[in-house]
Amino acid sequence: MAKSARQRLMDALENLHDGELRKFKAKLAEIPLEEGHEHIPRGRLEKADAVDLPSLLIGYYKQDYALRLTAQVLEEIHCKDQAQKLRGGGGGEKTACCNPEIPVPSTSTTSGRNETQPPAPPEQHFIERHREALIQRTATVEGILDVLHGDVLDDEQYQKISAKSTNQEKMRELYRLLPSWNQACKDKLYQALKMKNRFLVEDLEG
Repeated sequence: MAKSARQRLMDALENLHDGELRKFKAKLAEIPLEEGHEHIPRGRLEKADAVDLPSLLIGYYKQDYALRLTAQVLEEIHCKDQAQKLRGGGGGEKTACCNPEIPVPSTSTTSGRNETQPPAPPEQHFIERHREALIQRTATVEGILDVLHGDVLDDEQYQKISAKSTNQEKMRELYRLLPSWNQACKDKLYQALKMKNRFLVEDLEG
């Protein structure tokens, strides 16, 4: 049986030690939020413990964004295991981009060995390296969203991005999800861009 969003948040936050929980609340109070959302008042945030926080997060941000935001904050404070576990969902529940067990080969050429261990640090991904250019210059964003829908994007995310009025706004909304994505999701966005905006990708790749 799939766990509820509240239970998944509690599982992640209860595994933080006191110092990590303080860092989590401090980062949550200052991290940039998606449009239409406000920070939880510091007074309420400071009083909340790991049991109270899930209800507070869902109350302010609803389930979908609460899960994504919590994973993003966990990444920011270097609790990557908990962030990955939270994105994984558990219980067979389908969530966007939750395939952390698939190893992504390193593109590093510092040695002659062919190993699938994580690079340290990894090379910045194409979609991160060219963020601003892709936001400003990408056309046919709808086609890209169609490719990502059902695999990288769930229905709510797809509808929210599609509702934006310009290509730039749609790309900015898409990039808001990037901190919660794994390497496979980024690769899928790159492939979708290459499929729908081939000349732009070729120009950026030089």
